[in-house]
Amino acid sequence: MALLEQERDLDRDQDHVALAEIELCGELMIAASAAVEERLSAARIDEVLKVERPAQHRPERVSGS
Repeated sequence: MALLEQERDLDRDQDHVALAEIELCGELMIAASAAVEERLSAARIDEVLKVERPAQHRPERVSGS
């Protein structure tokens, strides 16, 4: 019986992860549709996804963004 409970917990966790990924994709689509430029910059994607990169890994910002 414990194995079935573990499988259910794993399925539930995977559902939460999938829903979070769908929500993040939706946020990116909204940002992309509202953007003036053709593509979102790496910095804008990080901003939408609320990701903070260490200073040495931050891409240069393009003026106007």
